[in-house]
Amino acid sequence: MVRPRILVVGAGFAGVECLRRLERRLSPSEAEISVVTPDSYQLYLPLLPQVASGVLTPQSIAVSLRRSRRHRTRIIPGGAIGVDPGARICIIRKITGEVVEQAYDQLVLAPGSVTRTFDIPGLAEQARGMKTLAEAAYLRDHVIAQLDLADACEDPAERAARLCFVVVGGGYAGTETAACLQRLTHHAVKRYPRLDPRQITWHLLDLAPRLMPELGDDLGRTALDILRRRGIEVSLGVSIAKAGPREVTLTDGRVLPSRTLVWTAGVVASPLIGTLDARTDHGRLVVTPEMTVPGAPGVFALGDSAAVPDLAKGEDGALCPPTAQHAMRQGRTLADNIVATLRHQPLRPYVHKDLGLVVDLGGADAVSKPLGIALRGLPAQAVARGYHWSALRTNVAKTRVMTNWLINAVAGDDFVRTGFQSAKPPTLREFEHTGAYLTPAQVRAHTAALRATG
Repeated sequence: MVRPRILVVGAGFAGVECLRRLERRLSPSEAEISVVTPDSYQLYLPLLPQVASGVLTPQSIAVSLRRSRRHRTRIIPGGAIGVDPGARICIIRKITGEVVEQAYDQLVLAPGSVTRTFDIPGLAEQARGMKTLAEAAYLRDHVIAQLDLADACEDPAERAARLCFVVVGGGYAGTETAACLQRLTHHAVKRYPRLDPRQITWHLLDLAPRLMPELGDDLGRTALDILRRRGIEVSLGVSIAKAGPREVTLTDGRVLPSRTLVWTAGVVASPLIGTLDARTDHGRLVVTPEMTVPGAPGVFALGDSAAVPDLAKGEDGALCPPTAQHAMRQGRTLADNIVATLRHQPLRPYVHKDLGLVVDLGGADAVSKPLGIALRGLPAQAVARGYHWSALRTNVAKTRVMTNWLINAVAGDDFVRTGFQSAKPPTLREFEHTGAYLTPAQVRAHTAALRATG
């Protein structure tokens, strides 16, 4: 008997949790499991700002799939660039550049999200994001390089521009990135006797009227006070109007001479979703509470790329936010639903109440809201780091992260750059490979050509 073929696209929180549960619940004779991912690791995204600031090494938050899997799942090194639900085929571009077709019986779409951008002059060329390990490593190198270059130059205007850093996006990624990198420069400048610490300026911009509104008014104000006390200039209701290689123009008319623009103004679903020619909600694939895709038999979707109804809120039209917490729990529920499908049992809807939020601002600064309890300072820091540490999937990753935290707390940082910024850096589009996908018409043509030759 031919085993059903389960293909999982994406190795983020949602995809990996689904894989782990499928491996535990299905015997080898029940199904053949494969995962498509360009990298054979799961990236623990919430800790990327700590990699950028040098608190953690890049390897510590890249959890190897080959180490942790149960040697049952086939890893296909590449990226899905198109899906034809009618033919039950996923089109994959391998890391070698070869384009292949992978047939499936059950398809799990968990490709995650990419950085959301707007049609702002110069943004795509000048901004750097915080979605990949390469971006975090590059950004650390870049920030330290600006200190080195400011120390070396004699022109006061150029020095000021090199020491001006702009972060756009007042959500978790932007706030934590600005906080952690400001702490990096605050400590690093002590090793530069020629630089005046008062010349270093950090700007955090967001069009929203409040910083991290999910925290509530009280904790949001606490986070804002912490950032401003550190000297970070937070401008709400403001974004950028134009970005150039030497300056950033803001929507309120200000012009900031700067060589550093970090863009973290939200995310959108992976472009892969657009290849299905299926119904979407603000770019996310519309799914049922059981995470099936209407009109596409055998296709499931979850995580950042899926508009999963949030039944816990009890509101019509409420959707689960694109967070790691929901992605992990959706992965477990979806795995159970795939098992139920194979065993001809009823599916169950996804229901999960949000357990709270944690925001690590570096050092002893943090705000957290576990189970609705507002925490600040060291208690919040303990909860934030404890949550992240426990969520790491392998003991090796937990050991590396804990060791990094201890070494950084005791010995600090050497502020060494590796030289990643010496060549022309990739753009946002190149870092996240968003130009690699097919259109729905190209997918249909590809499938038609396959049928004609086969």
